[in-house]
Amino acid sequence: MNPIVGLDVAKGESQVQAFLDQSKPYGKSFSMKHIKEELDHFLGFFRRDRRGDRENAYDHFRSYRTLPFSRYSKYLEEQEILYILLNPIISYQAKKSSLPKVKTDAIDAYQLCVLYYKEDFEPHKIRGIQLLDLRNLSRQQEIVTNMYVEAKPQFHTILDQVFPEYRKVFDDLYSRVSLLIVKKYPTSEAVLTAGDSKLAERVMEFCPSRSGQWAWGKAKKIMDSVSRNPFEQACIKVTHN
Repeated sequence: MNPIVGLDVAKGESQVQAFLDQSKPYGKSFSMKHIKEELDHFLGFFRRDRRGDRENAYDHFRSYRTLPFSRYSKYLEEQEILYILLNPIISYQAKKSSLPKVKTDAIDAYQLCVLYYKEDFEPHKIRGIQLLDLRNLSRQQEIVTNMYVEAKPQFHTILDQVFPEYRKVFDDLYSRVSLLIVKKYPTSEAVLTAGDSKLAERVMEFCPSRSGQWAWGKAKKIMDSVSRNPFEQACIKVTHN
């Protein structure tokens, strides 16, 4: 025999249909809620006592194949159940040409089994936890990078309204020392209040790897940028934590 179990996964519950072999459906389909108790019941569906009678014919599902079960794939993997993850578009296209035009979960589960015997599907490859973690970290990095890219033009817009000449102070406007200085002294008024000595001290604090001479040079550039600043007072209120 070549047994198969089809699962049509919906939002609230899944529909289950079993086949013992091609063109040999076993019993009626049944629904399964997405809770641990019924998932465990589904697991028992494979592991009943082997008495050989028809009542326990589900024992023949020793190859543990299922179609498709994306949301609860981790549960299947933990139970060492081999499964095939099927794109819904594939099953939809197949159903349109072979089954009555009625939308029911039971028919969908049935069709998954029928489709299995017609096509040569590969079992879903179980990915290691390290690979999954790496994938999640890559997605998080992409999100953070996109946020950073979007923040740049917003930063430029604000800086142009309060301190446009500051762009010429540091070669890299987005360097750590540059951002910390503009956060500490975001307006011409704040720079003038601090003075040369305090500015140089802050530059040295924020960039200790550079020399004192370099820090004093940057402090002078900041003061010069204030003298060129077209805004005597900030056009907008700037606050920082």
